[in-house]
Amino acid sequence: MFCQRPEFLARARRRFAMTRECSLLLPRVCAVLADPRRPGSDDTCLEKLLDWFQDLTRFDPTVEVLQDNPCLTEFITSMLALPEPSPSILSFTLRLAGILAASENRFQLLQQEQLLVRLFGRDGPLSSALWENASVRSGWVEGVHTMMHHQPALHFVCSDGGIDVIFTLQGDPSLFVASAASQLLVDMLTLSVESETTEPLSVKDCDWPVYAQVIIKHIEDSLQSSSVSHIEQSLKLLTSLFANCRATWTKVLWLGIAKQIESFLMEETVQAQHMLANLLLHVAWSPVLCDTEDSFWALVTTALQHLTPLHAGPLAVGILRLYKCPQDVRMQALTVLLQPMDCILRAASQPLEYAGLLDESVSDPAAVESLLSSKSSCVTLLCQTLAHLEKLLSLMHLRVDLPYTSLLHSVMTILQFCNGFLSPSSPLGSTISRILINSCRVQRSALDVLAALSNRKGCDTLIGSTFDVLQAYLESPNTSPTVLKKTFQATSKWLVCLQELSCSNSQWQQTEKILEGVFLVLQKRLCSPCWEVRDSSLEFLTVLIKCLRDQDEFRQSLLSSEVPRLTENLLEDPESYVRASAVTAVGHLAFITYFAPESSVVGNQYNKEHTVAKLQEILSTDPEGFPRRAVISIFTEWLRQGCAGQLEDTEQFVSRVIQTVEHDLDWEVRLCGLELVHIFCSQTICRLGHPDCMYDSIPSTVTSSIHQNELLQVFCRAKLFRFLFQSLCDCDKPVGQRAWDILYSLKENVCPVCTLEDTQEIGDTPAGHGAAWLQMTLGEDSLAQNFPTDGGNKVDFEDPESMMIALGAINVEELHDELNRSSDHVEKSPQSLLQDILATVGTIEENEADCY
Repeated sequence: MFCQRPEFLARARRRFAMTRECSLLLPRVCAVLADPRRPGSDDTCLEKLLDWFQDLTRFDPTVEVLQDNPCLTEFITSMLALPEPSPSILSFTLRLAGILAASENRFQLLQQEQLLVRLFGRDGPLSSALWENASVRSGWVEGVHTMMHHQPALHFVCSDGGIDVIFTLQGDPSLFVASAASQLLVDMLTLSVESETTEPLSVKDCDWPVYAQVIIKHIEDSLQSSSVSHIEQSLKLLTSLFANCRATWTKVLWLGIAKQIESFLMEETVQAQHMLANLLLHVAWSPVLCDTEDSFWALVTTALQHLTPLHAGPLAVGILRLYKCPQDVRMQALTVLLQPMDCILRAASQPLEYAGLLDESVSDPAAVESLLSSKSSCVTLLCQTLAHLEKLLSLMHLRVDLPYTSLLHSVMTILQFCNGFLSPSSPLGSTISRILINSCRVQRSALDVLAALSNRKGCDTLIGSTFDVLQAYLESPNTSPTVLKKTFQATSKWLVCLQELSCSNSQWQQTEKILEGVFLVLQKRLCSPCWEVRDSSLEFLTVLIKCLRDQDEFRQSLLSSEVPRLTENLLEDPESYVRASAVTAVGHLAFITYFAPESSVVGNQYNKEHTVAKLQEILSTDPEGFPRRAVISIFTEWLRQGCAGQLEDTEQFVSRVIQTVEHDLDWEVRLCGLELVHIFCSQTICRLGHPDCMYDSIPSTVTSSIHQNELLQVFCRAKLFRFLFQSLCDCDKPVGQRAWDILYSLKENVCPVCTLEDTQEIGDTPAGHGAAWLQMTLGEDSLAQNFPTDGGNKVDFEDPESMMIALGAINVEELHDELNRSSDHVEKSPQSLLQDILATVGTIEENEADCY
């Protein structure tokens, strides 16, 4: 494995080595933490200190950490001597001891000093009043868990009665402690089997290692117990085991408990249904169990039959996602999943061809009908079922055929129930209709499935009915903003499907009618008093333009409506989110109104210039960041699509934009500005150096020195370099890193051969002192300084010769390392952490001395 390579381990040890400063601070920290007169330390600092020790000891199993820092064992001894230690400090001590004992060598040393038995044994915190504190119990469990990496630790815990404590902690009132105890037992069982077993195991107890026998007997006894809590504890433990362990011995364990699991499923009232379903699902995903065991799949079938629909559904969808599963089990799982949808169709009393989805059921249909008849469970069951169906529809390869047409009809029936457009005659249908009316949760879930069905086989036969349902939701004043957003998303998917269908079948009239209705609704929604509705409407319009702008019917319908005018009006909306969405919509609308070949019949040059000027005004004056980010993103997209040249000279356009962006206080705006610069540089290099290259990346070299000079002149005229060099010194790390990427590429292209003699001549160039200062600033940990921009003897960013020297002067490797260092690397260093702990516990005079 990579992590075992010697060079990797050597680097890791150096990285986490105890520095001199830390070794001087650590004794003071230990003394302060062990002093009962001190106030408690900040728990966050203690957590970070434990993390640091974890990293420090992970790559070094030797005892040097303890030998070189005797204050650690002295601290533990001092804590044990206190009559009433702080619970938080005691918990910290237990976890620290576990980290130190994770290495067998350090474990033996701590054992020799009798520290571990005093911490984790019967005479330690277990027998004190502090055990009532959950943080102490949590520290004990975590300490034991951390040291559980070797056989001596396992023997220590099991031989001293610790395993009985862990069994008890499985039922701890603190969920964190109970969960940690359960996971600890899983790891102890795994360690026992894998460290002591040399031959394949059988179902006979005598074949299991001794400590594994103890844990397995506890599991079996709990499963046979009359206590529901004990049964649930073992089911949780088994679920965690099968979820995390794929060893062949788990099959032997499963064969020993399968009969008991089956007996649970056969009970008249099945207990712990969620846990049983979860356990079976994790066992099904285990490669050592699902391939060969017919008895296991029989058990899954029993579960699908006897679990309630609410608990069988998650198991069914998990089974359907499995690659290896018997086809009959897969069909039964699908039947369980479709039962609620089948019940909806039957309750709606629809025509015969849609009487239902299923010919027969796996379990009693009355159970589903009962859940759908109850207000408390109907919404939950439908939302769960719809979410599972959407998950299945999102899969690339599904090994079972869904009845897409009937499923679509069922989804539309649910939506009609929810908005009151369907009045069923059956008693069940009437009950469901009353429950679902205006249920936003069900509407959102159903619309997600409706969108996912847009491109499925056979669904195009119901395209007219589908748009009737969508149009009703778009027009209804009762549609909530969140449901409307989902309706827009589903409508866009179905419009794309409709467009493809009309192209192949020449259904122009139907397409034109639907588009006309959509844009009429959109006009009203763009004028809504609710800003969320205006925002969702603009997002919907943008999606439609992206998907359908090349279709004549769409362009004609859009441009003959009031939507373009209303969209431009929303550039001045009082809500910043709406202004941002309006900017994006107007920017993509320009691909139809301004940049398309036939746009001259629609707009004129004044409107084009007016729109661009308005966007530039937003970029420079809007008080909120969202609209400004939207503008720079649109300008970048225009440049990427090659449209900026239709606006004005591309150099002037880029120059004007970046001169605005470089002063923006929003780092995301500046970052998007750098993306604009990257695309401009790529296109310019391709145009002057490699005419056939793609624009998605900057080539590594440009062969001609003439091209190099021309490139520098273009970039200087566009005033790129000042923005790039300022961005290197940006206080936001992503901006500096992106600027480095661009400058590195420019250095490769503009001055691929930069010799030592070139950089030695810096002082004799027009840039003089400024370029030398640049080299110092970029190479000597001075990135936080303000970069000089103009005047005097400073860098001339518009002089090609100065920029050639500046690029050559950059030490890209050192600069890259500096930019990749986190801005808070000093504050998060172990030295700073130890100082923080000293500060939080209340320093006194002797602790204020300089540790250096």
